[in-house]
Amino acid sequence: MSPALHITGDADADALLSSDPLALLIGMLLDQQVTMEVAFAGPAKLRARLGGLDAATIAGMDPEEFTAVCRTPPAVHRYPAAMAKRIQALCAEVLERWDGDAAAIWTAGDPDGAEVLRRLKSLPGFGPQKAAIFLALLGKQLGVEAPGWREAAGPYGADGACRSVADVVDSGSLARVREAKQAAKAAPKRRT
Repeated sequence: MSPALHITGDADADALLSSDPLALLIGMLLDQQVTMEVAFAGPAKLRARLGGLDAATIAGMDPEEFTAVCRTPPAVHRYPAAMAKRIQALCAEVLERWDGDAAAIWTAGDPDGAEVLRRLKSLPGFGPQKAAIFLALLGKQLGVEAPGWREAAGPYGADGACRSVADVVDSGSLARVREAKQAAKAAPKRRT
């Protein structure tokens, strides 16, 4: 992963996301019930507190100790205990199934987009929508060219879309994604 991501507004956190597949995967896992910037800054907080970011280290930590790491102010997430469990489960899966190499999820065996999506959906904490968004992020911003990735990512893979973190490249696109999300949330309310 060499392209530079611009999600958090923090150069160090964004550099970590751009260079470390596990950091990016954890950031996506955290992307719920908090802003994108907070979610994707979480891996940098973990790296600073743990002295590195490694699936084996995180998976092998005592759960209470890891929860304390996630709770340390500023907390990794607004629900640090719940997210600590999810991060450890994700890291255990990366360790057991992908030999600790998060990038293998989208590179091992030269998978097509549908296979990458299937692999992502099998991860703890990754449902269909989160998996599709992450696949779109890989394709749009990190140059992962699994054949058929746009189709597999559904509407999130559409060129010119402004729907998710996959479309955030600067503060202007972040604002447009936020507006689109707010409009999508308000739409059902207008119908009732």
